[in-house]
This record gives sequence, C-alpha cells and structure tokens, in this order.
Amino acid sequence: MEKKYVHTMWGEMMKEDILCLLEGIHEAKDAMEINDLLGLKTSDEYRECYEALEELVQEYLVFKTKKDKYILLKNCPSLKIGTLSLNKKGYGFVLLEREEDLYIPADMMNGATHDDIVLSEVTRCGVKREGKIIRVIKREIHDMVGEIVLVHGKFQLKLDDEKKDLLVLLNQNSTKNCVEGHKVLVHLTKQVDKKKYFGDVVKILGHKDDPGVDILSIAYKYQIDPDFGEDVEQELENVPTEVDSIYLKDRVDYTDKTIFTIDGSHTKDIDDAISLEMNGNNYVLGVHIADVSHYVKENTALGDAAYLRGTSSYLADTVIPMIPHKLSNGICSLNEGVIRLSMSCVMTINPQGEVVHYEIHPSFIKSSKKMTYECVNDILMRNRVESGYEPFVDTLKKMNELAHILQKRSVERGYMDFDLDEARIVQDEFGKAIDVVVDEREDGEKLIESFMIIANETVASHIYHMELPFIYRVHGKPNSEKIDDFVNLVKLLGYELKTKVTDLTPKSMQKLLDELDEKPEFKILSSLLLRSMRKAEYSKDNIGHFGLASEAYTHFTSPIRRYPDLVVHRLLKKYLVEKDFSMSTISYLEQNLVEVAAHSSERERAADQAERDVDDMKMAEYMESHIGEEFEGIISTVTNFGFFVELSNLIEGLVHVQTLKGDFYQYVPESLALIGNSTKRTYRVGDHVKVRCIAASKETAMVDFQIVMETQDGSSK
Repeated sequence: MEKKYVHTMWGEMMKEDILCLLEGIHEAKDAMEINDLLGLKTSDEYRECYEALEELVQEYLVFKTKKDKYILLKNCPSLKIGTLSLNKKGYGFVLLEREEDLYIPADMMNGATHDDIVLSEVTRCGVKREGKIIRVIKREIHDMVGEIVLVHGKFQLKLDDEKKDLLVLLNQNSTKNCVEGHKVLVHLTKQVDKKKYFGDVVKILGHKDDPGVDILSIAYKYQIDPDFGEDVEQELENVPTEVDSIYLKDRVDYTDKTIFTIDGSHTKDIDDAISLEMNGNNYVLGVHIADVSHYVKENTALGDAAYLRGTSSYLADTVIPMIPHKLSNGICSLNEGVIRLSMSCVMTINPQGEVVHYEIHPSFIKSSKKMTYECVNDILMRNRVESGYEPFVDTLKKMNELAHILQKRSVERGYMDFDLDEARIVQDEFGKAIDVVVDEREDGEKLIESFMIIANETVASHIYHMELPFIYRVHGKPNSEKIDDFVNLVKLLGYELKTKVTDLTPKSMQKLLDELDEKPEFKILSSLLLRSMRKAEYSKDNIGHFGLASEAYTHFTSPIRRYPDLVVHRLLKKYLVEKDFSMSTISYLEQNLVEVAAHSSERERAADQAERDVDDMKMAEYMESHIGEEFEGIISTVTNFGFFVELSNLIEGLVHVQTLKGDFYQYVPESLALIGNSTKRTYRVGDHVKVRCIAASKETAMVDFQIVMETQDGSSK
C-alpha cells in the first residue's frame, strides 16, 4: 500500500524511511534520487523529504557532500565523529570509541579546538592514520577560567587551558574589581568568529599567588563549583543535626549489632559501615550504607545541586563535596556513636564465597568505632593492636578471612587486579606541595573493596532479575586492536606470551596480566594495559562489568560522594518499599535514567581529569624545589619528540630528544623506541634510566628531565 505523508507526521516517519533506504546504498544520492527511490510523487512530499534529509544531516546520521548528495554516515568509512584532543604544540587526535584514534596535523584543524566534538575525514592510512577536521559539530564552552593580564593598558584574559586555542576579549565594564594576576571565571557572551569570543568576568577566584586558588582554578575549569547557592542554603536550614525517632519506624534496627567503619584517617564523609556474624560455617556480612536519599530528594535545590555535580571531587587535600558538609560530614555521615539512617544489604555467604541468601532494606545503625586503614592494617598484617581496637580484633580477622575467600572467587572468574599505585600530594599550611608519597593498598583496603563489590553485585543482580529500569556500572569488552598493539609492545620488549588473546574474555585478560606479574616492567605494563581497555561508565542497559568479570554491577555503596548511588537508593525504595511498578513510573524511568547515566558519566570524567590536572600541577610545583637533583626512573612512554620517565613516587617528566647527547635519535614506530643513528643506542618503554631534573613549572604543570650519562668509575656527568 502506498504511503501518504502528512506534514504534521513526516518527522520520524520520513526520517525512518530515509535511513532504511540509505542503509543498503553505499554511494551518495541527491535529494531527487532519494525522493524517486522512496516513491514520493507530490511537491509537498519532495519538500518534506528534503527537510528530513537536512535534519538527519544536523543529527550527523547522514553526510551531505560538496555536490549536495547524501550518504549514510556509517556507510562512509573515511568519515569519523569523535572528540578532539589537542596538544599544546597544535596537533591533536580525534578520540574514537571503537577504533584507533585519528591523528590531525596542526594545519588541518579547520577552526576546531580542544574538546570539540568534530566530524573528521581519514586522509591517510598506515601505521598512524592521519586526517583532517571537516567541521565542528559541538563546542561546549560557556565559562572559561584564566588570569587577568594587562596589555596596552587594557585587561585581557590569559586562558589557563593552553590547549583551548581561543582569544577571549573581556567586556571592560566587568573587570572593574579586577587587578593583574587575578584568576577569574569568565562567561562567554558572544562569538565573533571560529576562535574569537567576548566575555564577562562573573567571579573573581582570587590572586594566583593566594593559597588554594591554583586548585580552585582547575575546579572551575571543569565546572566543579564549590558554592551551592542561596536556594540550597535555605533548604539546609531545615536539615536536622540528629535523627528524629519518627523516621526509625518501618526500618530494621541494627543498633545492637557490632558495626564499624574503616576509612582513611582524614575522612569525614563516611558512607559505608560493615558488620559480620557467623551462622554455622556461613558468614553473615552486613554492608550498611548512609541513606542520603532520605535527605536529598528529587525536585529540590539540594537534589538539583547533587545532580549537577554528579560526584564529589578530591583535588589534592581539597574536597569539593557533591552535597553540603552539613549533610556529607554531618547527618548523613555514619559517625561513631550516633544513630544514622541507612540502607542495608545483608548477605549470607558460604565458605566458597557464594551469596546463598540476602536482604536489602531500609535500616538504622549506630557505628561502634571509626577505624582507620592504618590501624586495621597493623592488626591484619603486623599483629599490632592500637588502643581501643581490642574488642574488634576477632571480628576483623574473621572479616579478612571472608575477604580472602571473596577475592579468590573473583580471581577464579576473571577479575583483573592491576594493582596500580596512587600518588598522594602532601601540602604545607600555605598550600604548597612539599612531598609526593605513594599510598599502598594492604589487606584493610582490599577487605573494604571486596565487601563493597559483593554488595554492589547483589543489589544489581536483584533488580536486574526483576527486569526493572536501573542504573548499572558497566565496563565494555576491550578493543581488540588496542590489545593487539599492547601485545606487540610486550613482544618488542623481548617477552614471549603464552596467553592467546584472540578470544577477549576477563579470564584471558587476567592470564595476560598474571604472565606479566614477574616482569621488572610490570607496573608500567599493567598501566599501559589498563589504558588499552575501555573506561567504565554508567548505563541503563546492563552489559556487565568486564574488568570485574561481573554479570551485573552497580554503584550502591557511596551515595554521599556519587549521584548514581543516590539514584540507586531511590530506586530501591521505590521498588522494594513503595512497591511502585506502575506503567507511568516505569515509562518515566526508562527515559530519565538514560540522561542520568550519561550526565553522571560525564561529570565523573570531568572530576577525574580535574584530579589529574591538580596532581600534575602539584607534582611540578614539588619538583621546582628539586631542580638539579638526580633520580632513578623507568621509561613509561616513547614519542617522536622524546620519552617520559616515571619516578618511584609516580612523578613523570619529559626527556626531550634534543637533550640526548652524542648521537642523532629517531623514533622508530615498529620498535616503539628512540634509536641513535650511529651508536644504535635504544630508549624504549620499560628501560630503567638515571635522570636529572633540569626544569619544572607549576604554571605549565610540566617537568623536564635529562639523561645522566654514567662514566666508567660509576660517577655521573
């Protein structure tokens, strides 16, 4: 039967037909050809077809050529959509999700800048694919952070983000309270051309030399705002400091149980507590999580603020919380000796590590002890008992016994433990970095991690089998090409791998990691393998968690710090307490959770990048006091312009190729190494080297090293 299009209906109907038509066509067609292939006859139908095509072009599902012909974008393999990552030197890469990133030379940017979503075209294939930017699809810049500088008697903005190749002219009326050296937040008001904007100073963050302004500037760069605003402050006035007994009704009372928390010594926002009892040979593990959802409701100023932030941000020793301190450190925090509302997941686990029974319900608890990892590790690993911990020693040891059972079971199914170290910045009272130390993970940290994982899996599996809308923490299967590249790198280092990675499963990847464990370059290689894998994210659709080898996983255990956990608590109450399975609720959640998951993933990435930027800046600040000193390190990355060396405290610095003496060094991609033309001396990933710090800059967050050449008597020069 012939289709008849009506103007009020053509939107989705016409677009769907065009997409179906173009699916099997691999050459570009003009609008008239597409019109004829669809069998459209009237001028109104032709007009509607053309408008639908143009809308599909705007949605980047269809590509329009210079000759005004149309082709399905995915049927044009040379065209790629991705995020542009720009280097300070001007060149960059289009980051692509399921394939190798595309190199873009500096003269092929076509007005694009760092973090733009771009449409690009592959212009050269080979060892390193090269391309050009066709157009900018989306540029998400509204507010910029920079330093006020005086140029020809007028204030101008020097952007903090040097990768953003933009000129921002300040409306002078907005700079009345500014002085040179102020760090400011600027709202862009008008775009003049591709890379030129006007903007207003909307907030003075402070002078660049004031303590804390350096970290604050990075926070604002990633839209991490420490100010909650007046609406939130007004709502906070109604937040209690103690739990009212009226809210204990219909909750399970765990105040008579031995429950305690284990956190870092400086932690104030405590959102998880644990308990353990024995039932015959079975372990009854309680994971009790702060019930933030009781205080932070949807469609309130507090709820909106938590959603916008998406996560708390931990920048050196500065915490910018997702919810205000009155909640995060107060009524929500599971502080010692006070009643707190909670959501509990109580699991009966057999000696093989299997959950044989569980209950998930609202509860209230009273923590018996605020424990620290340091003191717990002393008990579990060194048999040293700090005063006040004596009543809990037996329980802690039994918990550790269970943790080892859970860890063994996780490993058996393919869990990958990359065992990566983390650096911690130590600052003085003025906010200056005075040390960089590596925090070790011992049994205490691993115990909590194991208990949180099993609780998250239990909650996720429960709702998954109910087939209800939910938010999952997912981790996709790695890109096979990137894993192949990693395996080739390992072979270039001279290692033959027994593990076959043709079938990418958690178990095969775990075996690969285990094979590398005894290699002297393990720390670098495990880090490179992790980078070869996809990033975990939030999704309404459960595809499992590859890295944890988990069929269903969520984030339930940190609602003070992460918005998805807060949403999970709301959903648990809606389904398990309110028994709300109405079609209107299900329909709303099916739509709403897609946006919540995408936004939460984006805010997590922003917070992670802010943390990395702060660490890089503070490490460079620390090294400013160590210029001229020598260090032992390992080569972590090799490029055509030099190589990066990582020190034992995880500080990285660049050895520029121009500083390598005695030969002319070239980058050999097949060997992933810099090789001297005459001496054939080689620098590749994993090599141990001695370096001297020759420069460091907090402003650029860069550290420069130079290779120290050893003489025959062992001295350096």
